[in-house]
Amino acid sequence: MASTGIGTTIDEPRPERLLLSVAEAAELLGVSRAFAYELVLAGELPSVKLGRLRKVRRGELEAYVAALGGDG
Repeated sequence: MASTGIGTTIDEPRPERLLLSVAEAAELLGVSRAFAYELVLAGELPSVKLGRLRKVRRGELEAYVAALGGDG
């Protein structure tokens, strides 16, 4: 394990972030950033506002996908 000099090592896994940007959520969903913002503005994909930033909770994103179901 090599040290990065800031108290962590390269081989240590980084914890998953709880909040994602709308662009990151879009990437995980496989949709455009614009469409992800449409989902947020329509209230279909819940989000939180931190100052000027709009964030999507990882759990809300997973719940959104789970609720989509299937077409057949």
